[in-house]
Amino acid sequence: MRNFITTFLAMVAMLIFLHHHLVACLSPEMQRIALLHFKQSLNISIPSFDACYSDSNIASYPKTRNWSMSSDHCTWDGVSCEPKTGDVIGLDLSCSQLEGAILPNSTLFQLSHLRSLNLSQNDFSLSSQIPQEFGSFAKGLTLLDLSATRFTGRVPPGISHLHKLVSLDLGSNDGVELQHEVFKSLLQNLTQLRVLNLKWVNISSTLPMNLSPSLRVLNFQDTGLFGVLPQEVFHLPNLKLLELSFNNLTVILPKGMWGSSRTLQHLVLNVINFHHQGIPDSIGFLDSLATLSLWQCNLSGPIPKSLGNLGQLTKLNLDGNNLNGPILKLLPNLTNLMHLSLSHNNFTGSFPSSFVAHSSELIKLDLSYNGFTGPLPPWLLTSTFHQIILVVYWTSKKFLGLEYLEYLDLSHNSLSVKSTASTVPPQLYILGLSSCNMKEFPHFPKDAEIILDYVDLSNNDIDGGIPQWIGSVHRYLNLSRNRLAGGLEQLPWNNIQYLDLQSNILNGSLPNLICNSSSLEVLNLSHNNLSGILPICQSNLTRLLVFDLRKNNIQGSLPSTLSNFRNLKSLNLHGNKLQGGFPSSFAEFDKLETLDLGSNQINDTFPQCLEALPNLQVLVLKSNKFYGTMNKSSEVEHPFQSLRIIDISYNDFSGPLPVTYFRNFMAMMNGEVNKIKRSYMERQYYSDSTNLVIKGHEIQLNRILTVFTTIDLSKNNFEGKISEYTGNLLSLRFLNLSHNHLTGHIPPSIANLTVLESLDLSSNQLEGEIPGQLTGLYSLALLNLSYNKLRGHIPQGFQFNIFEIDSYVGNLGLCGKPLSKKCGHDNVTEEEDQEEDDDYFFGGFTWEAVVIGYGCGVVPAFIAGYLMLLARKPKWFAGIIARELGLKVRRMEIKWR
Repeated sequence: MRNFITTFLAMVAMLIFLHHHLVACLSPEMQRIALLHFKQSLNISIPSFDACYSDSNIASYPKTRNWSMSSDHCTWDGVSCEPKTGDVIGLDLSCSQLEGAILPNSTLFQLSHLRSLNLSQNDFSLSSQIPQEFGSFAKGLTLLDLSATRFTGRVPPGISHLHKLVSLDLGSNDGVELQHEVFKSLLQNLTQLRVLNLKWVNISSTLPMNLSPSLRVLNFQDTGLFGVLPQEVFHLPNLKLLELSFNNLTVILPKGMWGSSRTLQHLVLNVINFHHQGIPDSIGFLDSLATLSLWQCNLSGPIPKSLGNLGQLTKLNLDGNNLNGPILKLLPNLTNLMHLSLSHNNFTGSFPSSFVAHSSELIKLDLSYNGFTGPLPPWLLTSTFHQIILVVYWTSKKFLGLEYLEYLDLSHNSLSVKSTASTVPPQLYILGLSSCNMKEFPHFPKDAEIILDYVDLSNNDIDGGIPQWIGSVHRYLNLSRNRLAGGLEQLPWNNIQYLDLQSNILNGSLPNLICNSSSLEVLNLSHNNLSGILPICQSNLTRLLVFDLRKNNIQGSLPSTLSNFRNLKSLNLHGNKLQGGFPSSFAEFDKLETLDLGSNQINDTFPQCLEALPNLQVLVLKSNKFYGTMNKSSEVEHPFQSLRIIDISYNDFSGPLPVTYFRNFMAMMNGEVNKIKRSYMERQYYSDSTNLVIKGHEIQLNRILTVFTTIDLSKNNFEGKISEYTGNLLSLRFLNLSHNHLTGHIPPSIANLTVLESLDLSSNQLEGEIPGQLTGLYSLALLNLSYNKLRGHIPQGFQFNIFEIDSYVGNLGLCGKPLSKKCGHDNVTEEEDQEEDDDYFFGGFTWEAVVIGYGCGVVPAFIAGYLMLLARKPKWFAGIIARELGLKVRRMEIKWR
């Protein structure tokens, strides 16, 4: 019995060793599987507000969407590998629109070779806390970024064990708490740390003095720090950024030379208690300082002369203090200054003419709420500073003394132009006041000779009619997103090149003056209340590229003379009341790329005249009265060869699906679509857009990616079978054939569509089994096969594990998960019933990893065999292990066939 116990304990120890050994030696193939499991544990959710773009001008996008077993994981977006071994050493999934929970048994923690892990700007709010398992990367992790991930709860102590970390970013998680002991341990153990960002993390502690001299970035903004700030912080020899704003700290700046004077570039101590101290002369020692921000710090006294020594300074913000005295001639050396804010202080006197006169980089000057007197300084009136954003609040907001100003653009800032009743400079050539909360149009002096070339007053709150002076604008006019009413007679039809009046409440009909606009290139009158009929222009408007009248009340028929716009690339008449037939003259649009006639009342057969258009990429005819069969043959060798988006849903088409078109959608057959550089269908000042049903929801695509592909033939009367040629459309992302009368089987060839994200075949008469090959569609996020005549076992595995009952209801012959109906013919063993429970071995490690990575465990396996042979008794234990491994191997072989 003693031998048995000894042997059993030895085997347990061996298995624990085997587990850790296998994790350390996880093969590249199993690392790929671990990555896929991690992907499948999370959802992709497009945020309503893109914080990534707001912070860094980089739009978020789902990096994991195109991860597939059919490609090398080292080529996946966000994945970096060791070139020689193929081990995953870097994972950057920042701004990837991920949503869900990271649990302790996540396969993410099996990637033991990671050196860099960036999960920032995602949503993991479903996690109860940051998992302790992040500490398992202590072997080699040098960068960990969990910023803006919506984690909550306490930071686990294991984070402080990552002794090789060079950068740790837990910032912008206002629900995270860092206990004092963990905080102290973190600062003691991470001696190689260069970047430490704990912005918004609840620390509620004093700041220890044992900070690593290697620190370069230290961000403790709004962390609840209290007490007196240790002077040692200012003497860190490599410090480049120090951000301590919004804490209950008492700060005393050093009076002598700072230890960080040669390296410090950004000093931000806003809303910190300085107890009515002044700015010390020692500030002038900071030779490398680019940002100095000390607003609302109870500072008093004058600005020290030494501040003029900071020649690298680009931003100076001393708003909201008690600084006083005149502005002395002490800042002429600040030639790199871009932002200067001295508002809400007690500065007095006139503004010196030499002040920042040599700073050609200045773009923001805020001197509001002080005691300045006198006129605007002469240097401000010269054309050198025509792009300045001026917030001075002298005696008015009027543009006094700026009679020589030619360029005024205050657009897209936080300014508020409350009144423009006074006249604006008569020499203006460019006027930009977009997003300035304006209530009325600017005024020009009487009898002024207006030479405006560019006017942008968009996105304001201007109402009423369009004034007479607008008719003098020459090239660019944007009055979109206001509350303008009335007609279009005052517009500069003879001169204008770009005209955007979208999203107003304009009414009346389109003037025939449009036909004489020989310079017009872009006309956007969408989202208004325009009525009447489309003008019949007999002359050729050769320069018009965009004609956008969607969402109005235009009536009548489509005039055949529209084809006179020979260079038209985008024609959008969606959401009007157009009737009648479809002009065959549209076949002359050789350069047309986008045609959207959706949501009208056009009554005709399918427009075969469009087949030969070589550049047509987007065709939307949804929600009209089109009828009849679509062609079975074509006189064109390759019809619709450039088409990527076709939506003819909600019509009365009948007969078989257009197989000829499916065979010739050449633009949807590019299997290398993920390697194409992403771009948008757009031209200067205009982006093509359309409304489509995506994953069951109508979405307005304000910009259309050139890799976006969709086919929507739903809500018609098509019948017959789904063509096998559908499987050739390798770049297709969305396919909707629902609510028709389709019969036959679901083609297994659909499994070839490796980037398919949505498949809707619901409400047809399809029969047979669901092809098991479809489980290989790793990008599939929506599947709807409901209300057909399908039968048999619902396939299991990968994406099919996320689909719920709604995907299959109305198919009385289907059985298996997620339906409650069990399949009577299944020969399921007891072990197979427990497969889901056995997915993880010893804390989340998959059995697939054991099988594929067995090469790393040869020595431990021999040890186990020797111990069992030595004991000669626990044959039952050996049998269990052999049987389990055998079952798992067989299941895996079946799964990967």
